[in-house]
Amino acid sequence: MEPLNRNFQSTPAEQQRMLPKDDFDAPLLQHYRRRSRANRIEPPFLWVEYGTFALLGMAMLWSWNMFLAASPYFQDRFRSSKWVSENSQSAIIAVSTFTNLSAMIILTNTQSTGNYSSRVYSGLYVNFFIFALLTASTTVFRDVSPSQYLSFILAMAVSSSWASCLMQNGAFALAASFGRPEYIQAIMAGQGVAGVLPAAAQIFSVLVTPSGETISDGAQFLTFDAEISAFIYFLTAVVVFCLVLLAFVLLQREHSRRAGHQAASTAGQPDGETFAHRLIDQINVLKKLYWCSAAIFTCFVIAMFFPVLTPKVLSVTPPSEANPLLTPATFIPLALLFWNLGDLVGRASALSLPFHGPQALLFALSVARVLFLPLYTLCNIHGRGAIIPSDLFYLLLVQFPYGLTNGWLASNCIMTACERVDTDKRELAGGLMVLCLMCGLTVGSLLSFTVAGI
Repeated sequence: MEPLNRNFQSTPAEQQRMLPKDDFDAPLLQHYRRRSRANRIEPPFLWVEYGTFALLGMAMLWSWNMFLAASPYFQDRFRSSKWVSENSQSAIIAVSTFTNLSAMIILTNTQSTGNYSSRVYSGLYVNFFIFALLTASTTVFRDVSPSQYLSFILAMAVSSSWASCLMQNGAFALAASFGRPEYIQAIMAGQGVAGVLPAAAQIFSVLVTPSGETISDGAQFLTFDAEISAFIYFLTAVVVFCLVLLAFVLLQREHSRRAGHQAASTAGQPDGETFAHRLIDQINVLKKLYWCSAAIFTCFVIAMFFPVLTPKVLSVTPPSEANPLLTPATFIPLALLFWNLGDLVGRASALSLPFHGPQALLFALSVARVLFLPLYTLCNIHGRGAIIPSDLFYLLLVQFPYGLTNGWLASNCIMTACERVDTDKRELAGGLMVLCLMCGLTVGSLLSFTVAGI
């Protein structure tokens, strides 16, 4: 984990340029720099601060996973239009990943003038408002056409992705400024949890409402109960963002008090020579890490097929015999839960099972993950029957290892990249790996349209 910690730590010169100018960030960084100069005293570790950054990490990816786990409800709203029903999930993923990539490029280029706490606040407020609208949409404007509702969902996905990038950019910068690498770990742990809880929330929201499944021409659809469960589901996101906002306000007040509201010095902009030098560094680092870059790019290109294929696979248990957990409204988020559990275990296992081979092998392993895609054809797609009639096969031998390999490879790509460059280039290497990751997500989301109609 140490390479990841160093990856997010800024050099003293960069911390000076990145100094924010608001009442929270500036005194905090000024306070930390004074303490560092005074015999390099390390700031204290506080569990309250650790927990707050873990909540921020969870909030960063909460909206993304909410849109994925809500696919049964979206399918219900889109069922009168076959094209919209088949392509809605790919469209949501495509606009989200494209927005993420664009926002990352823009925010990175304005890093030196960043007002980080304001970015976190903005992201939390926007996501709160978005999920309040989504909650309201489950009970009002029910008579809108599938194409109109898809336009609304896409607008919400774009806004939510931008807000999440604001939170990610601001929270990582603030965590690094605290001088405690454990807070970076807290954010990453929170991101892993964010993949699991939304799917669990979707399952819970369905199970606490009466069953309302109907069968029509061999297809299973949700009835009126979908409105109640979706209302509860989206409302949980509103509550989550409220709690995270409250925790961040308390963190701000505590550190504003501790820092004494001291004025901060202004930071100059990096000049053309610095920019040119950094561009040369990026090219040199990419020359050393082209296999790692290709590996993490390929890893997430292939990963983007799972959100599109997962909503198409139903339980092999006949509807008349299925318990509530095996109905589509719960079985689909259950499958998402298994994938995300695998991803979380993969990330954690990378610490105890690090990769020590050549970079080219990482790329080969990433490409080999394409073998998971044909396995979906062995499962019960759209209820047409499964070649291997077993839900355990699907959950334990398709979804879980698919996520497991994603988490393990992604973590090892970043750690390997940071280990293969000089110490002063590790931050740059980590940033380039994240950029390749985002490019992989974007390309994969576009390629996922090729399987939307199966």
